[in-house]
Amino acid sequence: MNRSATDQYRRAATFHKLHEGPDPFVVPNPWDAGTARILTRLGFPALATTGAGLAHGLGQPDGSLARETILGNARSIVAATTLPVTADLESGFGDTPEEVAETIRRAAAAGLVGGSIEDSTGRADDPVRPLEEAVERVAAAVAAARELDFPFTVTARAENFFQGRPDLPDTIRRLKAYEAAGADVLYAPALPDADAIRAVCSSVGRPVNVLMGSPALPLTVAELGTLGVRRISVGSALSRAALGAVVCAAKEIRDFGTFGFGADAVPYPEANKMMALVHPADPESDPAR
Repeated sequence: MNRSATDQYRRAATFHKLHEGPDPFVVPNPWDAGTARILTRLGFPALATTGAGLAHGLGQPDGSLARETILGNARSIVAATTLPVTADLESGFGDTPEEVAETIRRAAAAGLVGGSIEDSTGRADDPVRPLEEAVERVAAAVAAARELDFPFTVTARAENFFQGRPDLPDTIRRLKAYEAAGADVLYAPALPDADAIRAVCSSVGRPVNVLMGSPALPLTVAELGTLGVRRISVGSALSRAALGAVVCAAKEIRDFGTFGFGADAVPYPEANKMMALVHPADPESDPAR
């Protein structure tokens, strides 16, 4: 095993083990190499890419990017950090199980140690795939992952609530089917409240990822842990928070001719320091501390 393969195995094993702990962990979502460096230095244990965050940074809507664009961005994030990186692989970038399997193989080649596969279709008139078809795609992703020489973590996403179909029983039915198909982690983004989260976590035997970042779901990490959550991501929330800061700053300039927004900006020397790669032997501390 060469050095790169050894490093990928280390990251993969670390990521897998994080899901076994008694307490939930947060896997924040950088959208480029710079934000990956910042989040690494702030001490998070793992990172996850965001397709929406990348798309918005490129001036495009979510869901419009090609597989190679997504994986190229993931490759740059992997290179910018020593942490495990899992990816938003959207709906697998193909309609067939074979295409989904190829996406898993290419994700591994990009240095990723995990990835999520959605059951969405991308069609507004029929946004969620039939269950049998969705299960076949999850099974194909799992089979491709098991062929790798490291433990690639497959996350299966049930998109009902995210696609405007608030059907909790069907969401649970789907997650159970994805668990039976071999998914390592289960994920239903946009669950509306604590009761729904508790119901999902108590219905399956695999770790559950929950999406946070919406003020409509004011739960803490500790509270999510009591509900049974094992992994927490924020999706595009951090990137949209950055966009919000740009919008507020630009409106201040346009409407008032003032520049007070600079008080909240990261100082130039500190920003430069944040971009230094943190190595495993380093203290991994925020230079501002």
